[in-house]
Amino acid sequence: MANSPLPPSIPSQIAATRFARIPSWVSLKSSSASSSSLKIPQNQQQQGQVENLHLVSLSKQGKLKEARDFLKQMDEAGVPVNPSSYKSLLETCSNMRSLSDGRLIHKRLRTTMGNPSNFLDNCVLQMYCVCESFWDAEKLFDEMPEKNLASWVILISAYSEKGHLDKVFGLFSQMIELGIEPHSTIFTGLLKSLLDPSVLEVGKQLHSLVIRIGLSTNVSVITAISNMYVKCGALERAKLVFDQMVERNAVGWTGLMMGYTQAGKEKYTLVLFVRMLKEGVEPDKFVFSIALKACAGLEDLNLGRQIHGYIVKLGLESEVFVGTAVVDLYVKCSDFDSACRSFERISEPNDASWSAIITGYCQIGKFEKSLQIFKSLRTKDMAINSFVYTSIFQTCSALADYNMGAQAHADAIKRGLVSYLHGESAMITFYSKCGRLDYANRAFESIDEPDTVAWTAIICGHAYHGNASEALKLSERMQNSTAKPNEVTFVGVLTACSHSGFVTEAKLYLESMSREYGVKPTIDHYDCMIDAYSRAGMLQEAYELIKNMPFEPDAMSWKCLLGGCWIHRNLELGKIAAKNLLQLDPDDTAGYILMFNLYASHGKWEEAASIRSTMGARKLKKELSCSWITVKGKVHRFVVGDIHHPQTENIYGKLKELNHSFTDVESVLLKEEDVSFGLPERKQQLTEHSERLAIAFGLISIPSNAPIIIFKNLRACKHCHDFAKHVSMVTGRRITIRDSCRFHHFHSGKCSCNDYW
Repeated sequence: MANSPLPPSIPSQIAATRFARIPSWVSLKSSSASSSSLKIPQNQQQQGQVENLHLVSLSKQGKLKEARDFLKQMDEAGVPVNPSSYKSLLETCSNMRSLSDGRLIHKRLRTTMGNPSNFLDNCVLQMYCVCESFWDAEKLFDEMPEKNLASWVILISAYSEKGHLDKVFGLFSQMIELGIEPHSTIFTGLLKSLLDPSVLEVGKQLHSLVIRIGLSTNVSVITAISNMYVKCGALERAKLVFDQMVERNAVGWTGLMMGYTQAGKEKYTLVLFVRMLKEGVEPDKFVFSIALKACAGLEDLNLGRQIHGYIVKLGLESEVFVGTAVVDLYVKCSDFDSACRSFERISEPNDASWSAIITGYCQIGKFEKSLQIFKSLRTKDMAINSFVYTSIFQTCSALADYNMGAQAHADAIKRGLVSYLHGESAMITFYSKCGRLDYANRAFESIDEPDTVAWTAIICGHAYHGNASEALKLSERMQNSTAKPNEVTFVGVLTACSHSGFVTEAKLYLESMSREYGVKPTIDHYDCMIDAYSRAGMLQEAYELIKNMPFEPDAMSWKCLLGGCWIHRNLELGKIAAKNLLQLDPDDTAGYILMFNLYASHGKWEEAASIRSTMGARKLKKELSCSWITVKGKVHRFVVGDIHHPQTENIYGKLKELNHSFTDVESVLLKEEDVSFGLPERKQQLTEHSERLAIAFGLISIPSNAPIIIFKNLRACKHCHDFAKHVSMVTGRRITIRDSCRFHHFHSGKCSCNDYW
């Protein structure tokens, strides 16, 4: 037979077959107990090779208990354990994070070997570092008679990975003092530990040292320096180092592009991407992901599509990392059809993929579809991330679906997936929009250091619940925190003032925005101020503000004034407001209805009829009023005069009982939700408004000790507002109605808005 060598894999396969057959309980006691003091015969040395192979096998299978038992048998038989077996055992202890087993093996090493080799000491050191027992690691390191470069690398890298900078640079200084020249691995470990601007100076010193000892041409080191500057926020230095590289690897390109993207400099990211292509470097999935993220940030759909085409050409579209970035691009650029098609091409969507598509459905208002996907993911026990839960909280806010949102919250807590700040802020908004301001407050107070979004969410929550005093107190608390108010925060504060008649306070906040907080007022803030004046009856002040503010008035400006004119019956100023409103938005039905009511209140029926004729000619109809209430997890919806509910007879029976004790004293005027109905049926329709049906159903379906919470798509009319006050008085029930503008909390015949709405 020819003496040709076997392929390298064959001997190991034979050996594996041999020791795999040895049961872990095999006894080696046939050897003399005194044999350990004698020279081991040649055949026993050969047998020792087999035992060591079996020991390695047990180790690689993770059978540490059996390995310990087998070690005892080897000791009794006088069979030595070789270094490679110890290395394998220690690696298994590291992989399994079994510190106790690692300590036992270390103790055995010292007992049997006295002074283990530097190689084995390093194996033990590595095990202690991986198991995060730094006390043991430092003790061993200090006791090592000989430390080679690998010893220093192991301990420095471990401390670096955990962010213990004081330990890292303490060890590094010792190295320099002992005259040990740092290896490139040491520098890459040190540089990776520098993660924020506070350590930039340290990074600069390391960069200087790298240049002095001649490592400035080392690709891994110089790339780490560039990435260090990126993480420390010194993008110009990072770019300078990058441009001076003799050789650039993928990590260097990716790091700088990511730095530009995170700094909001997406244009520079894309310039770098184009440069990369021109230099003939083929992008990998990470580069494509960053480039697409930059396009999404700039909403550059055209360039994004070109990059998508390149991805398709390279056959990377089905790869989850790239495919998810493509979906995210199309979602953020409002091309949802393309997002759906791209999502379908991902071979195995992950949590980020599902998060992107759920966010997309939320953006286009398909909230039910978002919930459908979420429920499917939960049923199949698929991976869900914190961003998915944040989107679901936002979805439940929009739908006012308290039950689903509360379930999602409980599920997120159970999985530890409530996103810090973003998720918590979404929860605050969710609970406040579902009428549970008490839970919103608890969610807010549980945040250690609320950011601007969290403060804004709770301030707006109180504003829309009519708790102006509490909203302003929160605003004062925010001023004493590290968070700074933004434009949306001031919209919440001014809305709170407007809804509660705090005109003086609103004016002070508007004037202080730019001066004290550096927030430039927008038309939205001026509209809030116009609304505050108008609601308070200061119509001339509102009109003067419209004429003199530094913006051209928009439709909302005139609508706020017109609403105030209707409340305070100012026909002349109302005509001016209506004319300007309908010039800006000829299809605004609310403008026509307010003007109709204003004419009717002054007995000008011809002018009122003209308004109705104009609406008819333009085929304008107000959105049909709808109210809904959740009972035992099921949503019940009602429209005006609804007779399709299974409990219709009981609902109208309860409504008749309530109407009998309640008399409307207001004159019969056309309200926002009644434009599509004729005046002769007006009185009957008032008694069958959607929120009245929902209240009646709540009374017969919800226990007397629980509040009745109703949601409505339009503003509540005065008749139904008075009706809810009456019901709360005669039944003693707490009733909450959220209309399109705000929350109304009814109790004992009073409303939280104090009739200021």
